[in-house]
Amino acid sequence: MALYLVAVPIGDPKDLTLRGLECLTQCPIIILEERKEGSRILREQGLTGKQYFELNEHSSKEDLQELVQLCAKNEVALITDAGTPGFCDPGADLVNLCRKQNIRIQSLPGASSLMLLLSLSSCRIDQFIFRGFLPAENETREKAWLEIRREPRAIVLMDTPYRLQKMVLEISLHFPERKILLGTDFTQPGEVVWEGLGKDLVKVVLPKKAEFMILVYAK
Repeated sequence: MALYLVAVPIGDPKDLTLRGLECLTQCPIIILEERKEGSRILREQGLTGKQYFELNEHSSKEDLQELVQLCAKNEVALITDAGTPGFCDPGADLVNLCRKQNIRIQSLPGASSLMLLLSLSSCRIDQFIFRGFLPAENETREKAWLEIRREPRAIVLMDTPYRLQKMVLEISLHFPERKILLGTDFTQPGEVVWEGLGKDLVKVVLPKKAEFMILVYAK
């Protein structure tokens, strides 16, 4: 039996790979990050009649153990709400436990917001730091920004959609003279890709809320 890590589209439903679709079709059990979003993704692919389980930040150790037992006895696919499982989600916890039980694990690559962002860069990126989500609490967040400002290499940042405008202001403050690449709602009709100096980012017309990633270029 096995656990399959299946990358799903980050926007356009046609970005699911043929292998991914085949795997999701064959697996009777699908582990979702959120039932509402995950079931929508599967319906877009014409997939119904599956047994669903959830794995997210609210899952307990007992929940994880139950999922491991499922993987030990069944062909199970894990998907996230968007992109590749294990990237900024709890998928790694399940992979860790399955590996300890010698359960076969296979990753089926596909859509990735990180790779999409890097591919849009006008500069070659040989090294970068993935900083990901910053702390939400203001004092801790400011300390994180002060630390990030000292990093000379390229930095990839992201946050929740409703913090897009906050992040724009922070980038303009902390990196006014460094080149920035911002992408929002990748592969969707309203996708925005902008590149320029940090101080000019506040002039860009952006939605109040959107999925986004930011690349701060190296010094």
